[in-house]
Amino acid sequence: MIAAPELWPQPDGSAISCREKLRMLKENHAELAQMLTDSFEDAVLMGVDAAAMRQILIEMVQSLHSPIKTSR
Repeated sequence: MIAAPELWPQPDGSAISCREKLRMLKENHAELAQMLTDSFEDAVLMGVDAAAMRQILIEMVQSLHSPIKTSR
């Protein structure tokens, strides 16, 4: 499984430094990595093409929208 990033960048490029936020980000990363691994392995074991499943997961991530409204 991939390790959590050392730095979590903010929109201005500076790194998140709050310990509690870093702890939560690390926990979320570990949970998501495990869930993605389980989903990928289940799909492949059920006969889904591995490359197709990777693309499905990529598309899911690319469809995420920021909860922060930006003014245009």
